[in-house]
Amino acid sequence: MNKTEFSEALLSWYDAEHRPLPWRETRDPYAIWVSEIMLQQTRAETVISYYERFLARFPDARALAQAPEEDVLKAWEGLGYYSRARNLQSAARKIVQEYGGNLPDTCAELRKLPGIGPYTAGAVASICYGERVAAVDGNVERVVARVFGVREDVTQPAVKRAVADRAQSLVPSLRTGDFTNAMMELGATVCTPGAPRCLLCPVRALCDAFETGDAEQLPVKKKARPQRSIQVGVAVVYSGGRVLLQRRSERLLGGLWVFPLFEDAVTDRALCARLEALGVPAIYDAPLGTARHVFTHIIWEMTLHAFQAENVPAPDGCRWATADELRALPLPTAVKAARKDALRLLSRQEEEI
Repeated sequence: MNKTEFSEALLSWYDAEHRPLPWRETRDPYAIWVSEIMLQQTRAETVISYYERFLARFPDARALAQAPEEDVLKAWEGLGYYSRARNLQSAARKIVQEYGGNLPDTCAELRKLPGIGPYTAGAVASICYGERVAAVDGNVERVVARVFGVREDVTQPAVKRAVADRAQSLVPSLRTGDFTNAMMELGATVCTPGAPRCLLCPVRALCDAFETGDAEQLPVKKKARPQRSIQVGVAVVYSGGRVLLQRRSERLLGGLWVFPLFEDAVTDRALCARLEALGVPAIYDAPLGTARHVFTHIIWEMTLHAFQAENVPAPDGCRWATADELRALPLPTAVKAARKDALRLLSRQEEEI
C-alpha cells in the first residue's frame, strides 16, 4: 500500500467533511483528555452537552482534583461507566501532585495516569503534542482491519497487536492530530459496523476489503457471551418527608447513591426482611411497577416497592434525603424510575401535611 497516498486522501476528506465537534476546536490537553474519556463507549452526540458542562464546572486539572467526588459523579450522571469519572479525578490528582497541574506531553508518560490506556494516551499525545503515535479504538481497529484485509479474530492478543502496528505504520510525520481525528471520523461515519458506506470512502481504492468485497464481515470477532439477567428488588422507603438512599460500595456504580436494592429479593415480604436486616424496620405500602437497565455484561430486571418507616437513624452507608437532596445527589440512570416514584411519594406526603 502507498501510505503517503492513504494519509493524503484521508486528510483531504477530513478537511472537507468532518463534523464540527467542540473538542476539535481546541488543543488544550486537559479538554482533549476529558473528551476522549467521555467518548469511550458513548456516542459523540450524547457527549457534547456533558463535555461543555463538565469543563464549565471543572475547567482544569486542579479544579477537578480539588472537587468533592460526589460533585464529579453528579456531573457525570447519565453518561454511565462511572469508573471513568473516578479514574479521571484520580488522574487529575496525580497530574497536580507530580506534573504541576499540566498533563504529561508524551504517550509513555500519559500511560502512567489512572484510566489512561494506549488509545487515550495516543489520542492526547498525537492531537495535543504532535507525537507520531496511533490511537486505536474500535473505530480505528475496524478501519485498519478492512484496509489491510485482516481476517483473523481481532480479539486475539497477537492479532490485536498486529492491527495496532499497522495503524502505527499509517501515521504520517505531519498533521498527526488531524490524522488521528480523521481515522476516528472515518470509522464513525463511513467505515461503520455492519453496513459500511464504501462508495463514499476516500480510501476505498487502497482498501483490501473493498476490493475483495467482504468489508461487512470485517473485523472478525468472536461472539460475546450473552448478558446475564439478574432479578433485583428495589425498596423506596419514605419517612417524614425523606427517602432512604444507600451509597454503593460495589465496583458497579461505586460511589453513587441508589435506593436499597437486593438481588433475588423482589417480593414485598423478602424486601421487608432485607430492610429489617439493614436496620430499617418498614411497613409495606404499595407496588411501584418494574424497570429494566442494561449494563455491558448484565441486565437488571427490577421490581420496585414502596415502604413506610418510622423515624429511625440511617444505617452506615445510608442517608435520609429530602426531595431537593434527591435531585442534587448523583444517582445512576439505572434507578431513574425509582427516583421518579420517590419524588412522587414525597410530593404526596407534602400535600397530606
